[in-house]
Amino acid sequence: MRSTAVYRTLIFWQTLCEGSVYTREQSMSAQPSPSDDERRLAELGYKQELARSWSGFSNFAISFTIVSILTGGLASYGIGLANGGPITMAWGWPLVSIMVLFIGMAMAELASAYPTSGGLYWWAAQLGGPVWGWFTGWFNLIGQIAVTAAIDYGAAIFTTVVLNVIGIDIGTDRTAIFLVFVVILVLHAVLNAIGPHLSAVINNISAWWHVGGVAIFVLVLAFGANHHQSVGFVFTETVDNSAVGFGGVAFSFLLGLLHAQYTFTGYDASAHMSEETHDASRMAAKGIINTIVVSAIAGYLLIMAVTFAIPNLDDALDPAKNSGYPVIYILENSLDPFWSGLLLIIAAIAQLFCGYASVTSASRMLFAFARDGAVPGSALWSKLSARKVPVNAVLFISVFAFVLLIPSMLVPAENAPTAYAAATSVATIGLYIAYGIPILLRQVHGSRFRTGPWRLGRWYRPIGVVALIWIVLISVLFVLPTDDRGYPWNDEFTWNTVNYAPIALVGVVGAIGVWWLVSARTWFTGPKRTVEQAPDAGDEQAVNA
Repeated sequence: MRSTAVYRTLIFWQTLCEGSVYTREQSMSAQPSPSDDERRLAELGYKQELARSWSGFSNFAISFTIVSILTGGLASYGIGLANGGPITMAWGWPLVSIMVLFIGMAMAELASAYPTSGGLYWWAAQLGGPVWGWFTGWFNLIGQIAVTAAIDYGAAIFTTVVLNVIGIDIGTDRTAIFLVFVVILVLHAVLNAIGPHLSAVINNISAWWHVGGVAIFVLVLAFGANHHQSVGFVFTETVDNSAVGFGGVAFSFLLGLLHAQYTFTGYDASAHMSEETHDASRMAAKGIINTIVVSAIAGYLLIMAVTFAIPNLDDALDPAKNSGYPVIYILENSLDPFWSGLLLIIAAIAQLFCGYASVTSASRMLFAFARDGAVPGSALWSKLSARKVPVNAVLFISVFAFVLLIPSMLVPAENAPTAYAAATSVATIGLYIAYGIPILLRQVHGSRFRTGPWRLGRWYRPIGVVALIWIVLISVLFVLPTDDRGYPWNDEFTWNTVNYAPIALVGVVGAIGVWWLVSARTWFTGPKRTVEQAPDAGDEQAVNA
């Protein structure tokens, strides 16, 4: 009963934002049978292969878990604090939340119309043709791998601290962190291989853990911190580390938006889990919207609680005192050891949930992309285990997430956070470009689009335009170095502090572009049908043929 009440509350949030024509009461009505979902999937060209065992709440829970305000909001907190300072937390988070809601609404309408695990690339291919599907899919896959790497590396940082706090002394240097990172990746791969039912259970637990964890964080920091900053400090104090000769703190503030924008990634998971969700044409859309709204509100409470508890801003920004991660410094210096240790444990467990869910979502996206023949070795990556899990796709995501963070061991120790920052940038840019392409095609080729039950009506155009403008802005911002030594016209330029995100993106996208021109355009024709035609209402056999 309790979970039903919460779920109904979350649905209510969605109805405040939606432009769909059905009522709230209708959205709460009896769920369609799985065969209805299978028929819709057959209309899109696919037979039911994955196990359709997820509820609407589970669909919401995986996106909410991947956004994970206790992960991105805390692990990347230092990016915002160093770029703009407390004002980035006070004003940047609400700004990003609103802009992300525009993007989410545009994506939700597409997810409702096309409830398939292919998600973004399938939408793009349907609206614009194979070339758009090709590039969208690869941007999405790159972003999925990068966000998994960044999440699990952030989890490794917090887990390493927790292990030392509870008496398992493994040190806190980057070697220890990287080894914990590898162990976490292996753990997530193994758990994902077990089966979809376990995934649903873990993500449902995770949703409650995040809500309860944020509440505990806020209460402990509000009533247990040994001091609090003033309202004026939180809402007006600035930090300008851009040092690029233009823009000043305003430019630094914009760079600091990466903190919130990186946190708001991964809600496309609701689309990628469509083929495993009941009433997917509605629940995938609601999962996206509810994730953004709940994360925006709970996340703001969390980061404001942390910002009010900053003991000393200069010390929080000093790498010699914060080890590159200001939140850990803030907790350890604002609370007694018991409470700081408890909050670190809550955050570390939430981040483990988050990384697990990210592997789940990414593996489904890869499974669908490979099912349509877009990835080398497609037959291997689209193969399902006896429990209907794309185990090989899980391994693919885990291995390449590991590879992406190898540079963190190659640069000097004091610059190891640079590799993490690059991973967050690659994840954010890759995912948001993938989000933006089908939204753009919806604007350009609206006549090809047939809405599902969740729709924006005439509001789709202004909502899509705002979403696209924001995606272009952040894609430019986050390829810029966040350190003045990263600019090539500065005499102090060093490769140890350069932002590797644009290098990685240009290299990968260039390779994908050449591959398309030389080869892929002759054989990648977009989504492939695995059923000849959609069955009639009573024809169950055709669905499963």
